[in-house]
Amino acid sequence: MESSETTGVSKRYMIFLVVVMGLVSQMDSWLSLIETKALPGIIDTFWNNPVGAARDAALTEFGLLQGLFGIIVFGVFFVAWFADAYGRRTGMMVLCLVMGIPAILIVFMSINVYVFLILYSIVIMGTTSNLWEVPISEEAPAKSRGLYGSAAFLIGVIPLYALLGTRIIDTLGWQWGYGIMFFLMLVLMILIYFMKEPQRWKDSAAARENVRLGVMSALRKIQKEDRKYLIIATIVYLAWTISFKMATTWGGEYFTQVLTPAYTDDQFNSILTIAGLLLPVSALISGVLLDKIGRNTVLVIGSLGSVISLIALGLTGIPATYQAAYFFMAMVLAWIYVYLAEIFKTEVRSTSIGVCVTGARFGYVVGPIISALLISMFSATWDGFWIFAGLLMLVPLFTLLAKPLETKGKTLEEIEVER
Repeated sequence: MESSETTGVSKRYMIFLVVVMGLVSQMDSWLSLIETKALPGIIDTFWNNPVGAARDAALTEFGLLQGLFGIIVFGVFFVAWFADAYGRRTGMMVLCLVMGIPAILIVFMSINVYVFLILYSIVIMGTTSNLWEVPISEEAPAKSRGLYGSAAFLIGVIPLYALLGTRIIDTLGWQWGYGIMFFLMLVLMILIYFMKEPQRWKDSAAARENVRLGVMSALRKIQKEDRKYLIIATIVYLAWTISFKMATTWGGEYFTQVLTPAYTDDQFNSILTIAGLLLPVSALISGVLLDKIGRNTVLVIGSLGSVISLIALGLTGIPATYQAAYFFMAMVLAWIYVYLAEIFKTEVRSTSIGVCVTGARFGYVVGPIISALLISMFSATWDGFWIFAGLLMLVPLFTLLAKPLETKGKTLEEIEVER
């Protein structure tokens, strides 16, 4: 059996790891994207079925509240640090608990919008960690690290939220759109139990004589050469977070309430399903391109495609442009997942990712606020809303001026030296 050149991990185990981490990614994606379908129910439940101007006001208020409670998401740093201090397997178990427990509590404890947003924000805190990419990066052979990472991403973006989420919400209520993931959490806890601790993490722990890595100690171990990549990754991820959250949160409202003539709920479900199906297609293509033409080129293609698609959506309202935005923004996300998991050294890889993710999560605070302001400014057609989201995706291209290291085909040890 084929094995990693440094860890001796079998191909069979790599497949197991990709599947398990892919299921964690699926839980992440479902909880992040189900909001598109849950939003109408959330508004109707907590604002008593508003219509017309009252609905616009409710959407604006929800956006502002979502941004305020988004401060909770910054706790994701501690989830990331935990995986460096206590190991990848334990970290993955904690991550699943952070996503799954609040998800089921949403079903039974959402007595008002404030309690819901507290639970929702904790769930989103878990979905923003990207921790599932770290074990794959540390175990995969260098020449196919991008492909393995994107394969897990592919499993994660199979649009089950679009295919099944609508039925669950229509049958059981929007709360179960979140709560259903509790049962996937139970399955994952069993599977992760059989996961091996990556040898690279074991070696790193042994090098510090198995002393637990404290939060401040981890931060102090982030060196000068790391800071460049912390800044690059944070900028890319922040721009992506704001732009994609605008698309996933407000797409349904745009097609069914703003456009004239408006699309029906069933018609938007079809639009969303196709958009969702493009995510795994994008992940598969991105995985091949990351290993064939390099990380930086994939970032350029994904960013430019996102810019064009979102601006075109604002100018035309054509569903195909919304679907194309999903495709290209998934390509940028594939870059984020793979690059962040390989560019930092093993000892503080998860902590460094945590710093990037924490910075990017300002998007969960400012994104909803920006959305609320743009909705109020362009309430008639929302054209400016989508044009802003598109222009924002130009930002990742400017990070290439810092000449980030191309990591294609290099081992993690080679990357650490070459930086």
